[in-house]
Formats: sequence, C-alpha cells, structure tokens
Amino acid sequence: MSEAQTIEIDLQARSAGAGSVSGIWMRPAEASCLYLLAHGAGADMRHHFLEEIAARLAARGVATLRYQFPYSEAGRKRPDPPRLLEATVRAAADEAIRRAPDLPLIAGGKSMGGRMTSQAQSAAPLPGVLGLAFLGFPLHPAGKPATARAEHLAGVEVPMLFLQGTRDDLADLELLEPVLAPLAPRAELHVIDGADHSFRVPARSGRRAEDVIGELAAAVSDFASRVSPASA
Repeated sequence: MSEAQTIEIDLQARSAGAGSVSGIWMRPAEASCLYLLAHGAGADMRHHFLEEIAARLAARGVATLRYQFPYSEAGRKRPDPPRLLEATVRAAADEAIRRAPDLPLIAGGKSMGGRMTSQAQSAAPLPGVLGLAFLGFPLHPAGKPATARAEHLAGVEVPMLFLQGTRDDLADLELLEPVLAPLAPRAELHVIDGADHSFRVPARSGRRAEDVIGELAAAVSDFASRVSPASA
C-alpha cells in the first residue's frame, strides 16, 4: 500500500480569491477505484475515523483523496458558507480527476462533508463522479427531526449509498427511509445496527470499533465496484 501523501488543492478556478486547501492522497498499488472523502463539521481530514477508513479502503484497493474545507484549513470551528463548501468539493473533484483519470470515481464523506457533496452534485454533476457514498448523512440537527436537508437529493441522478447507524441522533431512520424510498433504485440504505452518528457501538453489542470500520469499508468498496463501468 502506498504511503499517505499531503497535497495542495487550488480553489481559484472554483471560487475566486479562495486560495487553496490541503489534501491527503492515498493510492494503493492495485487501486481499482477512487473515493473522494470529505470530513464532517466538527473534525478535519486527519480525524482518526477518516484515517482508519482510508486505511481499510486502501487494503481493499480503493484509493482515497481526503481534503480540508477552508475553515478547517484555517483552524476555525465554524463551517464556511455552503457556496464555498460546495466550491471546495468541486475543486477536490477536479484534483481527483487530474491525479487518477484512470480510476472510477465516487464521492461523499462524513456527515456534513457528504451532504455538501450531494448538494454540489444536485446543483450540477461533479466531473467524473459515478456515485455518492455517505458516512452518516445528517438528515437533521440532533433533537430536531426534519427532512428539509434531503430535499435536494431528488436532483442527484447518480447512485447513492447511505451508511447509517440505528442510534444516529442526526438521522432518524423512521424519517430517512421514507425519504429514500421514492429515490430507489438509485438510493441504497445500509444500516449499521447499534451505531451512533460517529459509528460507535455499545460494548454490550459484542462488536469492536474495528469491526464497524471494516463493515463500512466493505460496503463502500462493494458500492464502488457496482457503479464502475467495468461492472456495467
């Protein structure tokens, strides 16, 4: 497996005056696809969850490009406006295509990062992206069940994989399932029993954190294989 490489992603072409952000590029020797992986609102691309899933994906032949949003690059806690977040997603997709034009590309990420990716995709298709994979789609704020955050998903025309825990307080499955049903077959739900929004599971479940990460990586890898041109 190749070592993680820190890179720079230029935002100028997608958002004038926005400068650049850092990224982490990992391409295993026998890579079969690439996952463009955005971080959540309260973390950055170096969060241990993303480090672990990138390593598991690499072991399965999935390259990853993780990247910062401008606010996390600057060390701020408050996320940037959606327009800048979405522009960053587009710039990262441009970089992914430039680095690996030979690899089928899927995009998404953890929580907010996945939602911003889907919003960008809904507004105008991301270059080369064949599908979206969400690691905990944030359907609503904690304690405030609603579905407005999912309204744009009807405009996403590529396949989507939703990886959600049964204890996720940002995505009540009783609300999410009816939202996704009309989007079938392009929207697929993979439920992680007992997992919360961070994919932590109770000790009494008998499952280790490593088991959950492995399940997530397997689901993303299988999804990428299904949507790649070779599987068509």
